Amino acid sequence: MSDTSTLVQRRGIRALVTHPQFASGTTCLLGVLSLLTVLCFHFPRLLTSQEFRAVYTEDFARNMLTVGLVLTFIMGPIAILRGHYRRYAYVGLASGTLAIVLGGATVQFEKIDQTPYSLGLDWFVLALFFSALVFIPLEHHFARRPIAVFRDGWRTDAVYFFMSHVMVQFILLMVTASTSIVVGAAHMPDVQAFVSAMPFVVQFLLAVFLADLAQALLHRCYHRITTLWKFHSVHHSSRDLDWLAGSRVHLVETVLTRSIVVLPLLALGFEQPVVNAYAVLVGLQAVVAHANIDIRFGWLEYVITLPRYHHWHHARHKEYWDCNYAIHLPLVDMVMGTFKLPKDHSWPEEYGVFTLESVPRGFVAQTAMPFRSKAFYDDYVR
Repeated sequence: MSDTSTLVQRRGIRALVTHPQFASGTTCLLGVLSLLTVLCFHFPRLLTSQEFRAVYTEDFARNMLTVGLVLTFIMGPIAILRGHYRRYAYVGLASGTLAIVLGGATVQFEKIDQTPYSLGLDWFVLALFFSALVFIPLEHHFARRPIAVFRDGWRTDAVYFFMSHVMVQFILLMVTASTSIVVGAAHMPDVQAFVSAMPFVVQFLLAVFLADLAQALLHRCYHRITTLWKFHSVHHSSRDLDWLAGSRVHLVETVLTRSIVVLPLLALGFEQPVVNAYAVLVGLQAVVAHANIDIRFGWLEYVITLPRYHHWHHARHKEYWDCNYAIHLPLVDMVMGTFKLPKDHSWPEEYGVFTLESVPRGFVAQTAMPFRSKAFYDDYVR
């Protein structure tokens, strides 16, 4: 297989700013996020996550909203005058206008008490903004192959991104409920005391290895057990991989995977700061592993999971159907005997399930698909 990545010319910031999608896309993103932020100001108890509210300040949120609205009304007219992707610019301008009508950054609210249940709309807004801010320029400059920001299927992946962040507290509750009985029964005071006495760095590295081993074993089951593949095939249905594509995960798979991964960490007594640090790593590396970034990392590709390594797991090539299950450490695949990476720096030519029509398009259809009795599935499961 030839190294097709050499065919993609590196493009700088100037090329990104002058791209036909840039002005309209920026307007749409900032306008919609501004509107959602104003809604968070109006309904903070319902729409903002109690755990995540401690990460940022009210002044930070108001300043970000002001900047977002100003940029929306600067970039919007530019996009319309240029005549490129005007519908996205109109959506952004309409959202920004509604945000101002609803009060903009001047909306006042009282001190927020503890809320047992709430949506993580604030987590979604900040995660999407900073992910786009970092990864869209990186993918533009270091693209393995040119993929439009508004590629085929981006709306579906955006909905998955939205649901996974907004529903974060409910997902956590389901994970806690599914693991509490096992963790309570696993009474190992000596082991737990030994683990908790380790330095933070040692605990963290051990937690990453054990969690990745649990995830990889379950991941392989997703590919070998038909019932599990029904859910996991949704993730593999992406024909184009980029930073947003990694969000396409069925809710059932999300809960099951997080439960299995967190289980050994809680049962063995890893401290909560270590578990929290691992959760941050999972979120970051899931985005990085799917990113459309072609950088020659050299020996690091054999130490941590990077884009080319995980892209081969998504390859529409039968010889790679049973490899590269680790999401953090290739060492885990080496231990399992499932490590496979071309040494010539080549990338897959195609992505997705083998029988493309086995997974429908759209969030709703994909969510319902595993529960349909007449659904059929491709031969990715052996």
